Amino acid sequence: MLWSLLKIMVFILVVVGVVFGITYLTALDNLGVLIVLGREYVITPFLAVVGALILLLAVWILFKIVGLLVATLRFLNGDETAVSRYFDRRSERKGYEALGEGMMALAAGEGRLAIRKAERAGKYLRRPELTNIVKAQGAELVGDRALATETFKDMVTDDRTRFVGVRGLMKQKLEEGDTDTALKLAEKALVLRPKNADVQTTLLSLQSRNEDWQGARTTLAAALKAGNVPRDLHRRRDAVLALAHARDAMAEGQVQTATRDVAEANRLAPGLVPAAVMSARIAVEAGNKRQAAKTIRKAWDQAPHPDLAAAFALIEPDETPALRLRRFRPLLGKHPGHPEVQMLEAELQIANEDFPAARKALGDLAETSPTARSLTIMAAVERGEGSPDRVVRGWLARAVTAPRGNQWMCSNCGHVHEDWTPVCANCESFDTLEWAEAQQSQASLAGPTQMLPLIVGALEDRSTEEDEADVIQEESPAPNGFAPEATPSTAYSETDDAEVAEPAPEPEPETEPALSRN
Repeated sequence: MLWSLLKIMVFILVVVGVVFGITYLTALDNLGVLIVLGREYVITPFLAVVGALILLLAVWILFKIVGLLVATLRFLNGDETAVSRYFDRRSERKGYEALGEGMMALAAGEGRLAIRKAERAGKYLRRPELTNIVKAQGAELVGDRALATETFKDMVTDDRTRFVGVRGLMKQKLEEGDTDTALKLAEKALVLRPKNADVQTTLLSLQSRNEDWQGARTTLAAALKAGNVPRDLHRRRDAVLALAHARDAMAEGQVQTATRDVAEANRLAPGLVPAAVMSARIAVEAGNKRQAAKTIRKAWDQAPHPDLAAAFALIEPDETPALRLRRFRPLLGKHPGHPEVQMLEAELQIANEDFPAARKALGDLAETSPTARSLTIMAAVERGEGSPDRVVRGWLARAVTAPRGNQWMCSNCGHVHEDWTPVCANCESFDTLEWAEAQQSQASLAGPTQMLPLIVGALEDRSTEEDEADVIQEESPAPNGFAPEATPSTAYSETDDAEVAEPAPEPEPETEPALSRN
């Protein structure tokens, strides 16, 4: 409100001043007479002021015309002028519009359109560090590898885009399977950008595939320093690399190097089962059984594992089953209720020929979480307690199609390995093996499951005489309380699996009751 009032007052004052000035000029006497071509012109003060203003305007226009002519001549000569800057701004505007349209085409998945827009933007902008990126991504999107390779090579020659070009060529070589060239390009890219997480991950993967464990540990340390890897993950992967190097050193006969590296791996990751097993075996060979037992117990505290139990058993290979069961008590006391602990105790009790204790240790594991191992143990318990052969064969028949239980499986591709390795044998990914249960296809189990009645029924037909002998044995048990042929569970699985695999004739009606008992 006040500002509007102030502007009105200023406008009124200006108008009053102009009117006062004109009135004052007209009231003055004539300044002179101007004679042009015989005609006289009387010059008043007002006319003199107006004439001076017109003269100034004419001089200004004349200077502008002269400047325009000079600028045109300079423009034609190739010099930078206002005219050239005008056209440059016009080209820059068109170039950025084309570049934006190219980026939108990339986001929309229109690779060909993105390439055309990038080429047009390159003509207007003359900034290859921007347009080449869009062109290369468009070429990759449509599968034009030749154009993408040519563009990446052009980017390598420019300091501003050298890293992007090297990284693009590296990814192309990886897709082609040329890991040797990809490894060299990854090393060069890491020199250009030492803190780039993607290049560090790629280089670590390539070095592990080539079994360059020391180089991989250096790359992993650089990733930790750059903050691209959490400290706990760094410790785990560093332990895996140290263990892999220890294995190679042991294979080459470098015992001291292997001992040092496996100790480092066991220190970094006490729960890494292969490291604990290897460290314990080296300690046993060196005569340090106490250190071996300590290593196994520390790893067992993290999670039970059958390889740990096997390594713990090798510490005293000649002990009796009773002494072994007693020595395993500290391990069995940890993780109560764990399936591995239940099956381990059941196996130890079977070896000690205490079959009721083995059944008690196994519990209902064969029913609630059946695996080939738990069902085979149950078959051994039944055999040890003198059950008829049809009962034993029933458990073994179920074990044929039961899940295998936990195995070394790649979390990336699901490939199952017989033994732990630092790199997956299928997808070549690093440190992806975990002790887990592989999912079995229901379709793959449908056929064998339907054949179980035929298998068990055929075995019953072939073992009629053996069943009668079993009945006699039940009436007159052996002095030790179990069938004389009872042996540890591994013997049952080998013998009875061979019998189960034989061709089966037509089933008998008694088959389903035998299965229902199981």
